[in-house]
Amino acid sequence: MKALIQRVSKAQVEVDAQITGQIDQGLLVFVGIEKYDELAEVDKMIKRLLSYRVFYDTDDKMNLSVSDINGGVLLVSQFTLAADTKSGTRPGFSTAKPPVEAKALYDYFVHQMQKAHNTVATGIFGADMQVSLTNDGPVTFLLEC
Repeated sequence: MKALIQRVSKAQVEVDAQITGQIDQGLLVFVGIEKYDELAEVDKMIKRLLSYRVFYDTDDKMNLSVSDINGGVLLVSQFTLAADTKSGTRPGFSTAKPPVEAKALYDYFVHQMQKAHNTVATGIFGADMQVSLTNDGPVTFLLEC
């Protein structure tokens, strides 16, 4: 499982010109689900995301998590993160979990995140989404479980 996280001052996702999710300060999380991912990887990733320290404390050190600042989390499914890009000029997707299984894991991810954190917004799995954000920093990390 891969999560590309961006610290944002605001972010939103639209599908068919309708906003499906938006947050103010927090984390925009692009979620890539790989072939062998299961519930354990999702649970581990949620714990990492909620405790990953990317926000500044009063000493200007990245010591605070999205939970510490009570920030928002915007989850966006992005199967292209699971692509095999090691060679050639075209990505391969044999490393991604098939769509039906990936959707089930993504739905579990969203449900568990909503249970664990106050402000959670989402895109729509498999939809053509338009994502807008203001990256704060910029601060971007790729987490893998």
